Amino acid sequence: MKLSLLFSFLFLMMTLTVSGQNSKLADQYYLEAEYQKAADLYLKLHETAKKNKNYIYFNKYIECLLSLKEFDQAEKEIQKQMTEDPSDFSMLVTLGNVQERIGHYEEAQKSYRMAIEKLPARIDAVTRLGNAFLGQAKYEEAIETYEKGEKLLDKPGIFSYQLANLYQRNGDTPKMIEQYLYSLHANPARIENIENMLQGALTPNDYPELLAQTYVFIQDYPETDYFPELLAWIFIQQKDYSKAMRQAKALDKRFEENGLRVYRLALIAANDSDYDTAIDGYEYILASQNQGSPYWLEAKRSSLATKRKKITNDYSYTIEQLRALEAEYLSFINENGINPSTALIVSELAKLEAVYINDLPKAVELLEQVINIPGINNYIQANAKLDLGDYYLMSGEVWEATLLYSQVDKAFVEDLIGQDARFRNAKLSYYNGDFEWAQAQFDILKTSTSKLIANDALDLSIFIMDNLGLDSNTHAMTAFAEAELLIFQNKLDSAIQQLNILGNIYSEHGLKDDILYLEARLYEKKRNYVQAEALYQEIIDNFPEEIRADNALYNQARLYENQLKDPEKAMACYERLFLEYTDSTFAIDARKRYRELRGDFDVEEKLMQ
Repeated sequence: MKLSLLFSFLFLMMTLTVSGQNSKLADQYYLEAEYQKAADLYLKLHETAKKNKNYIYFNKYIECLLSLKEFDQAEKEIQKQMTEDPSDFSMLVTLGNVQERIGHYEEAQKSYRMAIEKLPARIDAVTRLGNAFLGQAKYEEAIETYEKGEKLLDKPGIFSYQLANLYQRNGDTPKMIEQYLYSLHANPARIENIENMLQGALTPNDYPELLAQTYVFIQDYPETDYFPELLAWIFIQQKDYSKAMRQAKALDKRFEENGLRVYRLALIAANDSDYDTAIDGYEYILASQNQGSPYWLEAKRSSLATKRKKITNDYSYTIEQLRALEAEYLSFINENGINPSTALIVSELAKLEAVYINDLPKAVELLEQVINIPGINNYIQANAKLDLGDYYLMSGEVWEATLLYSQVDKAFVEDLIGQDARFRNAKLSYYNGDFEWAQAQFDILKTSTSKLIANDALDLSIFIMDNLGLDSNTHAMTAFAEAELLIFQNKLDSAIQQLNILGNIYSEHGLKDDILYLEARLYEKKRNYVQAEALYQEIIDNFPEEIRADNALYNQARLYENQLKDPEKAMACYERLFLEYTDSTFAIDARKRYRELRGDFDVEEKLMQ
């Protein structure tokens, strides 16, 4: 008995193998226009496949006959197949296709109508006929088939997924949306797939329709959670994070979740610079969850970090704002201590002290405590060492800085954090004027798996190569690197003085646009926005083909929009950027900012109301 089963299995495998080979050969014949050879093979394949009601080879056989212009033979073969299986009305579609091909359009329409009229109340029959119409690009007939199938089966929404796809092909966006929503109601597990389908099918102008229909479904099915979840997703696509956050909080309360949904959305909002919404989400978790919940501590850390980003984002912060945030950090640390679980928050306080409050001794003291915490995570300790190295460099203690960078490099040779340490050491060499060694390191690091490190290393390598090649005298580059170190050390006035002298001495040097750009960034930090704008304009006017031109144009636009409050000039800059610098990394965002300033999104908002 076992031997008999084995022989049966082997025979089946051999049959399938031969069938697969014949199918490929038939397809090859068809592509090479050897239609008779292809037809003979497809017919043989059909004789085997029809036992499982698979008519794919039969349809290919008919296509071969049509290519051979054997129209009568094609009709005879279809009639024969319909006699053998009268329950398969999809053959009427094949017949209609033949009739159309020979110019008998009225007969073809009758065949299509007959197929739909005879449709039985069976899911497989509806699906087969719908697919047959779809295969012939008969979208209207396919839609009618599925709609009739739902009525025959008395199951509204059972074919919504297929109908949505058909309405999309037919260009009927409102009906496509409606069917996707019905499909979601029929099978909530599809939500992620449906979101992906909608994202690929909709333009920004279609989202108001999706929003309006989703509200209707929420009202019709108030007990569901998937429509409110979809609503939150829609708001995220429109970057309306505050409305998305309201939905996320409501769902979190309704289903007594642990804040994960809210936390994820807060991260998205923070990454897109909507700091207020992100902070709102983090604070919700802190208020609704206890300290032992899995997201409480991370929400606290993220809340504090996002508050710092919000304060310092455009250099317009006050010392009072920084001190208030410092007090919030210290209150948390005094209450919870310095330990492995709070080490990240302590490290971020050190950054606040060093970079913004300019209290380097306090930053160094905090990080030294972090590094010496018993049982601390190796990566947190390594990052603390890198930051401490930065703060030593800011203090002028170069040897201490390179020692810490080298420790991390040695401990994490194959890791990204080790590459980061290598990059910082190379940058330190660049500051010190050892350009050839620095460039050699940057050339290695430009293949880093970290896009940020790779891009920065590539930029610096090209920068050194371009400017060292101008002449044998490295004085200009050395002075420029010293100015960059002064900026790193927060000695902004000294850096400006150095750049002014450098710009006057080397007014015709290839570094001139870089000097102007660095000066402009410094004046932004010092909140002298008028002077910064003037320097950006000088780059745009005199160096339009240089690498800094698009950066200058983008930064100038942001100044007009945010600090100088001149939206018309901001729009002009954004428009010039995405029209004249199409390859710029800022082009996409410039187009978006231009549309927002022009009021495009206000119009969409009104349409949604």
